[in-house]
Amino acid sequence: MGVVVDPGVPPEVAGLLRANAPLLSRLRAGWVPPAEVPPPKRKSPSSALLLATTPVVIALMAVLLASPIRPAGFVLLGTYVFIVLVKIASMSEAPEDNRPHERGVYERARWYDGRYLLPEDFDQEARTVLVRAQRAIGSVLRSHVNAEGLLDDARNALMLPAQEWEIARLLAKLSALRLEHRELLARGIAPEVAAVIEPLERALVNSEAAVVARVEALERYAAHVADAERAYHARSQIEELRARLPRYEELLAESGADSLAVPEIERLAEDADVLERTLRRSVQSAHEAFRYLEG
Repeated sequence: MGVVVDPGVPPEVAGLLRANAPLLSRLRAGWVPPAEVPPPKRKSPSSALLLATTPVVIALMAVLLASPIRPAGFVLLGTYVFIVLVKIASMSEAPEDNRPHERGVYERARWYDGRYLLPEDFDQEARTVLVRAQRAIGSVLRSHVNAEGLLDDARNALMLPAQEWEIARLLAKLSALRLEHRELLARGIAPEVAAVIEPLERALVNSEAAVVARVEALERYAAHVADAERAYHARSQIEELRARLPRYEELLAESGADSLAVPEIERLAEDADVLERTLRRSVQSAHEAFRYLEG
């Protein structure tokens, strides 16, 4: 598992955060990348040379323009003007942003603090549960039946990332409380405190069970989608075989073996109808599971 990002974060920022988990861990630990100060502008050697030679060029042009070889003066004038214009254009170019990559990640991490979670925010039990949720969500979003619009792909694209974030957020809180609880127990509990500890432990267990129930609902939805996916691929293969059926019938007729045609070939149309009904039932089951997930 990697960085989990609130789906409300802009996609380009979310991608940057997901791609920089180790750097975000360093920033979380307190490291701050240095802010790079742009170096002072120095006068280019070519600029100084251009300024120094200007009087000489002007004098030379004046001599040439007053002499019989006036065209050479115009050529020199045009060349000089061209060089000056090129230099002015290069000086007016905006300097590139040379901030280090770490600084850019740092600024975005600060701006979106609280809207992303790192692997270290989860204990081992929470990671296992979160990976289950991510696997179920990924299988739905990557399915062909979702891409073909047989499911509610628009709602899937919005609701499933929101479910992942909510599950991750709850698991991170649960992990933090479990860590605090373990540290408290490690210091030793007075008998008078034991009665208070028990309901707190039940609260942790019940909270985890509620989150796991969400994940199981996602997994049931993903299982229905997987059934629809299998029916979808099987239907496509049957349709492909049905398209080839006339060629097989033609071959049997030409070879004189049409009376020996295997019944399985003739049942292709029936199989396609069965798979079509299976696909519809699977998609309907997925829709029902989705409605349960929303509730």
